[in-house]
Amino acid sequence: MVKTQFGIKDLENLSNVKAHTIRIWEKRYNLLEPDRTDTNIRKYDIENLKKLLNIAYLYNSGYKISKLASLSPFQLQNLIKNNIQGLDSEYMLNVFKSAMFEFDGELFDATLEKLLEEKSFREIFKEIFVPLLSEMGILWHSGTIDPSHEHFISEKIKHTIIQHTKKRTNNTSEKESLTFALYLPYQEIHEIGLLYANYELISAGFNTIFLGANIPLESLNHVLKTKTKIIFVTYITIQPEKDNLENYLIDFQNEVNAKGSSELWVLGRKVEKYAKNTKNIKFFKGINQFTEQVENLTTH
Repeated sequence: MVKTQFGIKDLENLSNVKAHTIRIWEKRYNLLEPDRTDTNIRKYDIENLKKLLNIAYLYNSGYKISKLASLSPFQLQNLIKNNIQGLDSEYMLNVFKSAMFEFDGELFDATLEKLLEEKSFREIFKEIFVPLLSEMGILWHSGTIDPSHEHFISEKIKHTIIQHTKKRTNNTSEKESLTFALYLPYQEIHEIGLLYANYELISAGFNTIFLGANIPLESLNHVLKTKTKIIFVTYITIQPEKDNLENYLIDFQNEVNAKGSSELWVLGRKVEKYAKNTKNIKFFKGINQFTEQVENLTTH
């Protein structure tokens, strides 16, 4: 069953408004209209959630709750349109959340199109998609959202990155001596970060070989048979687990890099605090550090 009703703790997690504050607003201003279970527990539908997201945004922008509570959903939307300075990231996050809860691909696409009128795809990814995905992960683990919601938004972002990468493929140029092979380790399936790294490399004019998810180390040797100099790029979110990361890197050196002709660049949540760079293994604390490194290569 896809989640269509939310408890007050879910609303707190999604809106960053404390449950205690929501109860006060509800009691004092009739702000939301929850259903109640047989045991008198509040349950809120998607319309209640969207209304609270809009009110939270305007409240944080300085509007009094007493004024906001008297407005219809249509009036709230108009106030937001008049209030947004440029394309406000916080509000856009809320719009993408609404698209997610209603599985509304058209709303996602229209919002992205609007953003692209004023921002680069890199800015959108870093300022909006990265925080959105981070929040979705927390909400999924807490049970606030259904896995289908998280999969919907993840797939939309994946397809968006792929579309923008295709637009950049004509950029690959004279840098043919350097090739990047992007892969995820065996049992690692979280592909978005790797897809974005591929976008940045292709945008910078480099050739890439995109291997995707769930690749055993021994398979990388097949790539080395066709190219003399390879920089492997991987993104570690869940596998290998931290305790096994050291062994994984040793195995890479022994099984893949025996001739010393390749490098490994490692990104992802599991390695953000890892600082043991070696001659041919580099760790990146985030996507910003990665893009800086790519830009440095283009200037040499």
